[in-house]
Amino acid sequence: MACLGSTRLCVRVQEKLCQLGQSPQVRRKTFSCDRFKFGPLPSSRIILHEGKIHQNVSNPSTSNTGPSVTWHPCSRPEIAATARTFSTLRTHQPGSLPDYKVDPYRLLEDDLKDVYVDIRKQLRLNTHQEELYEIATYYFDGQGKSLRPMVGILMGRAMNYHMYKDRSAILPSQREVAMIAEMIHSASLIHDDVIDQSDFRRGKPSANVLWSHKKVTMAGDFILAIASMMIAKLKNDDVTLVLSQVVTDLVQGEFMQLGSKETENERFAHYLTKTYRKTASLIANTLKAVAMLTCADDDKLPELAFQYGRNVGLAFQLVDDLLDFVSSSEAMGKPAAADLKLGLATAPVLFACEKFPELNPMIMRRFQEKGDVEKAFELVHKSQGLEQTQFLARQHCQEAMRIANLLRQSPFQKALIVVADLVLNRIK
Repeated sequence: MACLGSTRLCVRVQEKLCQLGQSPQVRRKTFSCDRFKFGPLPSSRIILHEGKIHQNVSNPSTSNTGPSVTWHPCSRPEIAATARTFSTLRTHQPGSLPDYKVDPYRLLEDDLKDVYVDIRKQLRLNTHQEELYEIATYYFDGQGKSLRPMVGILMGRAMNYHMYKDRSAILPSQREVAMIAEMIHSASLIHDDVIDQSDFRRGKPSANVLWSHKKVTMAGDFILAIASMMIAKLKNDDVTLVLSQVVTDLVQGEFMQLGSKETENERFAHYLTKTYRKTASLIANTLKAVAMLTCADDDKLPELAFQYGRNVGLAFQLVDDLLDFVSSSEAMGKPAAADLKLGLATAPVLFACEKFPELNPMIMRRFQEKGDVEKAFELVHKSQGLEQTQFLARQHCQEAMRIANLLRQSPFQKALIVVADLVLNRIK
């Protein structure tokens, strides 16, 4: 089994991580932690000089990556001196990293305060059918994490400052992209709830419980249609192509989720690709589009934004998969072990297969036999699957932090580092 906490990390999974632009760290010993809390990282700085990246690492005695760590050929030792902050959403556990005292949500308070209002206005302008409007706006109530519009606007401001320094204000087109990202995300939630027949979302009845599946599906299509109109109004062919890729990836990711792979190694590669398409692609391509609007003639910065978003997106989903096993139903706003009940084998289960091969037949039958869900849940907790999932999420967050440190220093650049830390340490 492909397991980051084991000597049996398979080459094919390493290659898949590289294809996804990742930097996995491989431990020779079984990884362990105190309920997902980590010690401080080595203090270091990333320096750009003559087009090359140099790293100056100090105080190595504080590092938790001692002689037991081997760096994969496509990886680079990550930096620390990153952030722990107090989110206005208060959905994180205490971190162990130095405090930048930057709260992304407070920093962008003026930029974010009317995002949902403006989305609802766009939907209202394009329909006078009250029920359609009611369903389409059901999840635009401001009760979500607003991660996608927040990080989209944050990247826009960080890129603008990096390029022009005295002009960090968000461009109207960049704010539109942030709104479009949230609309695509919410449309995908509506469609997911229909497919999964979910009962709850964000602590309230899901849309498909209140309205018929046909109406809810059409409302999701309506949101996507309005988002497409907004993309067209940007009048930027390159940005249109980038944002169109998001919908393509979402559909392909959903199809991948409906299938299972025979072998353990194939399953993990399948899971990583599916996770990128369903979750990370939206964040990565949104940030790429935002960066393209700042510097249309520079390919490097949009790619940097893309890689930051991809790592944050993958980490977000890994943590989400972990929380499905450890967080309460009240905190998550949906039932615990929801993925197992849907027949999905996420990272904690796939890692747990290393210790408990009896999970393999359960995965193949999608936990459909009586007692499968309960048994799988128990075996995951008995294994190192949760710790290994957190470890992998941490690698993605560290890579996102490293990338953010390549931008010119500003409150927005620091907030990008804080976002990666918040994603890793969130509790719902």
